[in-house]
Order: sequence, then C-alpha cells, then structure tokens
Amino acid sequence: MKNYAVSPQKKQKTRRDKKKRYLCVNKHSNAMYNKLNDTITRLMGLRYRSHPWHGIEVGKEAPQIVTAFIEMVPTDTVKYELDKVNGFLCIDRPQRYSSVVPALYGFIPQSYCGESFAQHCMEQIKRENISGDRDPLDICILTEKNIAHGDIIASARPIGGLRMLDGSEADDKIIAVLKNDATYSNYNDINELPDVVTERLKHYFLTYKDMPGEKRRVEITHTYGREEACEVIRHCLNDYKSFLEEMHDVLG
Repeated sequence: MKNYAVSPQKKQKTRRDKKKRYLCVNKHSNAMYNKLNDTITRLMGLRYRSHPWHGIEVGKEAPQIVTAFIEMVPTDTVKYELDKVNGFLCIDRPQRYSSVVPALYGFIPQSYCGESFAQHCMEQIKRENISGDRDPLDICILTEKNIAHGDIIASARPIGGLRMLDGSEADDKIIAVLKNDATYSNYNDINELPDVVTERLKHYFLTYKDMPGEKRRVEITHTYGREEACEVIRHCLNDYKSFLEEMHDVLG
C-alpha cells in the first residue's frame, strides 16, 4: 500500500503558497474596493451637495491656510446662517439697524467650539465657567474684491482673531486674509492691519446683536495674533473629532 502522508516541509510550503495567494487576492480586493469607493464618492458628489460643515475638508495646510465656508458678504442686509441639519443657508434675522458685516463672514468646516476650545479660552482670560458655543469656529476674511453673495468656499490665511464672549459662551472670531489677495495678502499678523480695519470688525461684533432696552451680552476680551489664531483653530479641529466620536456613540 502506498504511503500518502504529506511531509512537514510540503505542508509548510502549501501554507506559504495559500497565504501568498490570500494576500495577493486581498490586496487586489482592497485596491478594487478603494477604487470603487472613490468612484462612488465622486458620483455621489455630482448628484448630492456636501454638507458645508461636515462634508468640506478644512485643507491639508490647516491651520496656516484654511478652507472657509462663506455665509455672508458686506452687501447683505439680512443675516444668513447655516442650518446645521440640512446644510442650507437660512435667514437668521433681518438687520434692523445699519449694521453691515465689514468682511466675508462664515466658518471653518469640520471645526467645533467645544470643551478644549473653552478650556483654552478660560486659561487665556483667567476666568471660570466658560463653555464653547457648540458651533463651528467663525471666520472673517478680508479682501479687496467685491464678492456678490455667500454660499461659497474660499481659501484664507489666518492672521489673528478676536477673543469674544457671548454671556458665558466663548465665541471667537478668526480674522484672515483671502489667499493671494492683491491688497491684503501682504499682511501676516493682525497688528499690521490699519487700526480702522480692526476697530470696524470689533464694532460690528460688539453691536450686531444689540437690541433697544436690553443689556449688551457680548464682550471682546482680547485681540490676538496669528500664532494664537492657529492655536485656537487646532483646539476647534480637535473638538470636532471628539464631537464626531460622541455622535457615533449616540447613533451607534
């Protein structure tokens, strides 16, 4: 009778061959999946609009260069704000008084003013019981160009910010210049701006929520430069990651 027993060496070679085939097939399967997934994502992008807060990338050069979603421009007489559920701009409120936003105004996608941002704010202003406003981080973009409308994205370079409190909520405004702008791209820090530009920004944010007979809730505690602006952005980008993790746990 013939001996059909397989030698240990042959068994080991068979296992190596199977593993090699598996890795080869798995590699091609992953490549095919990624290619298919990328194609589906691109096709969905043609049919469905990305959510401005969650679906737009902040950019690989963030926080030095960021992509911003613009909600309002200086010619708007109505305050527009992103509806965070459906991703469309909605009318927040008509401007009752002659309060005109002095720059392009919007927010940094995939940012969130949460716990880390609030803690950083408290450390800087030496106060307690401050929370983030649970919104994306606001940004104002200076440009010489007349932009006709919002609901657009723009590349901007942060040069500073306004540390702002709305009651007990931190509500900073990042000040940036439009990338490659003919006039403002020469400015690298908020301290280099003409005083009138900075004061105009401060005046707008201190007064745009004012109502007759009501006490002002808004205050600007500090004006900070480019490095601090980048640090604030980093905190808000990290807070967004934590925010997403919490949402995944809830939906989970």
